[in-house]
Amino acid sequence: MDATNIQKKIVILGAGESGTGAAILAKLKGFIVLVSDKSEIKPAYKALLNTYNITWEEGTHTEESILDATEIIKSPGIPDKAPIIKKIIAKEIPILSEIEFAGRYTQAKMVCITGSNGKTTTTMLTYHILKEAGLDVGLAGNVGHSLALQVAIDPHDYYVIELSSFQLDNMYKFKADIAILLNVTPDHLDRYNYEMQNYIDAKFRILQNQTEQDAFIYWNDDPIIKKELSKYTPAASCFPFSLHKDEETKGYVEDGELVFKTPQGEFVMEQDLLALLGTHNVYNSLASGISAKLLDIHNDQIRASLSDFLGVEHRLEKVARVRGVDYINDSKATNVNACWYALQSVRTDLTLILGGTDKGNDYIEIEALVKEKVKCLIFLGVDNTKLHAFFDGAVACIKDANSMEEAVDIAYRNTTKGQTVLLSPCCASFDLFTSYEDRGNQFKTAVRNL
Repeated sequence: MDATNIQKKIVILGAGESGTGAAILAKLKGFIVLVSDKSEIKPAYKALLNTYNITWEEGTHTEESILDATEIIKSPGIPDKAPIIKKIIAKEIPILSEIEFAGRYTQAKMVCITGSNGKTTTTMLTYHILKEAGLDVGLAGNVGHSLALQVAIDPHDYYVIELSSFQLDNMYKFKADIAILLNVTPDHLDRYNYEMQNYIDAKFRILQNQTEQDAFIYWNDDPIIKKELSKYTPAASCFPFSLHKDEETKGYVEDGELVFKTPQGEFVMEQDLLALLGTHNVYNSLASGISAKLLDIHNDQIRASLSDFLGVEHRLEKVARVRGVDYINDSKATNVNACWYALQSVRTDLTLILGGTDKGNDYIEIEALVKEKVKCLIFLGVDNTKLHAFFDGAVACIKDANSMEEAVDIAYRNTTKGQTVLLSPCCASFDLFTSYEDRGNQFKTAVRNL
């Protein structure tokens, strides 16, 4: 406990995984702590807060108790337009993310991954490589357990952290030892005043505070990254990757082999041996492999992990084959670019289930692939007006569904042997489901009940 913190008050808004972890770390560091959640707090998190005698409230935000805080740690899901956040900003109380707060209390090496798509797979793959190599490593951010909770009660020498733009928005002094930026495509524009540059700026915050001792790994063919980098002079050593070898790239594919080069040496592996299929997973494998090599993990260990990784639930997850039709769960595809990758990876004609809460989507990116591959479109959402406006006439078979069970039943009746049914919604899940996991699990249940 730090005695200097005894009179300082930390208020945590949101009592999920990150909020509860931040509260426990703050309590152990001697702060006065209040946790406030506008919704109901899950029983497991209540029990954890009670174990550490942390004051909490649910179903409300008591303003006088919140607005006398020294600092506010907020859940990434709470937007700046929320009334309580507006009042906090007006009072000029510092707002930070759980990751920023946890970073104050650890000297561990941080491997941080962001991007519009692929970050969960890359995070899990990187963690898998490091774990299998015997490093003392924790998994945190959007996956795994709260970084703050791990720093508080289960510290590690290394952390692999998936960072969303929302988390990066409230990070200031935190530093990534290895920063990975996979791609930048339109996403969450509803949170960024429908200004793409605001979203881009959030993603590039992953570079802040890096020094020449650090590393920056990025996709060299992303037009937005290339354009933005012309405005920056990264202090870190740069490791761009691509499908093609050129003077700049440190990781690439050549003659059917994955190749990357770092100061720690060169790595070569046959592309056909990768556990993950699809072009996008070549990028993910390059990014993960380069980061592992920079941490001096042996080639044989990297090779073994890249060839035996099982993948991520709800991301191009094969569910079943029913009467010769493959069903694939890509519920984690909550933006258009993610759906583009999924469509590209499927080799057969298909039925596509789209829809949900639109985040300012532009469907032009998938239009050509839809016309080429999709034989039936199923719109699964409360309001499918925008989808109809864009796709009507592009595909002969277009149907609406009000539940996952109905969507799967329609797909079953309109998809023929040798084709694929793909759930890749392009949208958030909150109109009909509690989360993308809930949406994916309902899809899997409905398929298995066919």
